Amino acid sequence: MPTTFTEQLITEFRANAGQVSGPFEGARLLLLTTTGARSGKPHTTVLGYYPDTAPRVFVVGSAGGGPKHPDWYHNALANPRVTVETGLFTYEADAVVLRGAERDEIFERFVEADPGWGEYQSKTTRTIPVVALQQLFTGPPGSGGSFADTLRLIHTIFRRELALIRKEFAASGPSLGAQLRINCLTLCQGLHNHHAGESTALFPSLLKTYPELAPTIKQLDADHARIADLLADLQALITTTTAPADALAISTT
Repeated sequence: MPTTFTEQLITEFRANAGQVSGPFEGARLLLLTTTGARSGKPHTTVLGYYPDTAPRVFVVGSAGGGPKHPDWYHNALANPRVTVETGLFTYEADAVVLRGAERDEIFERFVEADPGWGEYQSKTTRTIPVVALQQLFTGPPGSGGSFADTLRLIHTIFRRELALIRKEFAASGPSLGAQLRINCLTLCQGLHNHHAGESTALFPSLLKTYPELAPTIKQLDADHARIADLLADLQALITTTTAPADALAISTT
């Protein structure tokens, strides 16, 4: 049986830690596995997503502006417990359909970030659904390789997200939209947590076993301190609604 485009994307996603080529190269993507509303079988699809400040992400049932909700949406309504793959983590989540004012507010954020969502909504009479994937327990990151491989993968994904945010900055115009601010804050918090874990747990453990690494770890700690200062500056700018986008762009270089 020929491999479908979606199946090819899924295979590439899993083989390359969440990165794919072609028209979706560089996009924020996840794999969402739902349980079939009628079949009871697992179904996996590739979706773009938006971060949130809470431990959840958002996906949109646009179906390209078509007249019907996508199958994954009907599955999530019938069976809200889903599985999410990010390329670094795989975790269970509860799919919660946003309603009323909350849905409208979040959808407006997306339209501000990408007018294409508004174009999709204009093509259909249905209200395009916004679904929050509320993260449950998450295990340790996995790369299928050694601890060093996993650590390199974590850093690669941080660099990938930073590159994407820089691209969003470049396209944001004179001021930042609400969603871009959230993207930045999410990256800042994730990077802070990661570096704190390295400095307080990983580095001391390495020094006990490999004392000859002391000069390298000293330099890494100094790098962490410098990055922490930059993150603090960035967060301060983000929370200032009048901060120009070009000032923020300088902070991310």
